[in-house]
Amino acid sequence: MALNLTQKQEVVAELAAVAGKAHSLVAAEYAGLTVEQLTGLRKKARNEGVFLKVAKNTLVSRAVEGTDYAVVKDALTGPLLYAFSQEDPGAAGRLIKEFAKANDKLKPRLVSLGGQLYPGSHVDVLASLPTRDQALSMLLSVMVQPATMLVRLLSEPAAQIARVTNAVGQQKAA
Repeated sequence: MALNLTQKQEVVAELAAVAGKAHSLVAAEYAGLTVEQLTGLRKKARNEGVFLKVAKNTLVSRAVEGTDYAVVKDALTGPLLYAFSQEDPGAAGRLIKEFAKANDKLKPRLVSLGGQLYPGSHVDVLASLPTRDQALSMLLSVMVQPATMLVRLLSEPAAQIARVTNAVGQQKAA
């Protein structure tokens, strides 16, 4: 079903709003997937905070103008499915990578992150990025380590005195 001009404008406006706030973009070839498979992918995407859209490449190229994803305009060819990460940068990569394992018809074509364009093989790199909670826990462990080391350093002389006193007490008792 062909879209009329107002419908196309709505699609471009929706994609532009999403692209303006998105952390990363993964475009994948989806030819050969069934409707049930695509419905399952869309459901999973909603749960993981990923905006998933199948749209004409010309509409997407217009929508990404003026955003970090303008670098992908020349690479948009063929039928593509677009996954924009809305919550954390690696969400779209994890979604596409996990789904592509079970469905070989889904092939990552390109990845865009931070205004850079990468080939589809970089979806593994994007998928390995930590989630927000994981990144915060790593930061916290790095921040806590110096304090832990300081406490150990300050408590060591007292512990040595206690060990020496215990050893002297045991010698006198023997």
